[in-house]
Amino acid sequence: MASPIASASNPTSETSELEQVQRIAYEELLASCCHYDGILSILMQHRPYFEALPSVRRPEESMVAIPLPNVRSREVVETGGIIDTSYRIRQLPCDVVLMMCDPEWKIKTGIEIVLFIQRPGEDFSNLLSRWRQTQIELGQGVEWLMPRKHKHLLAEGTETPHPLFVVFTAGEGEPSAREERIVRGLTGANLPVARWAKEVFDPLTLDAMLND
Repeated sequence: MASPIASASNPTSETSELEQVQRIAYEELLASCCHYDGILSILMQHRPYFEALPSVRRPEESMVAIPLPNVRSREVVETGGIIDTSYRIRQLPCDVVLMMCDPEWKIKTGIEIVLFIQRPGEDFSNLLSRWRQTQIELGQGVEWLMPRKHKHLLAEGTETPHPLFVVFTAGEGEPSAREERIVRGLTGANLPVARWAKEVFDPLTLDAMLND
């Protein structure tokens, strides 16, 4: 049987455990963003977006949150003088899209915020590339695939979305080199950043969560 001490000092084991913690932290935050209180806790870290909410007291009527959103675009192809129109559905590389809505008139205000949550193993260039790809997709003119509850809302997507990047931090103590690099790069590119403290799990807690 391998010694617990030897196992704990194994770099491969430590890397694998860190990846598991990162994956759980990402899944937990994405799940939290499916609820209004989770979204509000992130928006509060970037005042301009938080103040864009039509009503903080009525968040369920002031925004629509779609995790891992899909969009639909119309494509027109001409072959031999015949014009053929088709629709293509694809998933955007952002993690959540927020659509601000007027709680009185039950219509979209035109403000759309796309969240990019740091995924396991992601660095600065990965996060930035996902935003650039989202810009390309939305700039071509698309429709959101709306949840059934909000089918009555105009599905047309804006061509000027507002990004917000959520970067995980270990909480107390010095930030990691990756965290510093990501935040430095995003702020240098004039992109808004929210920090989110991930829990540091001990091995027993981690095993319990993985086996849930």
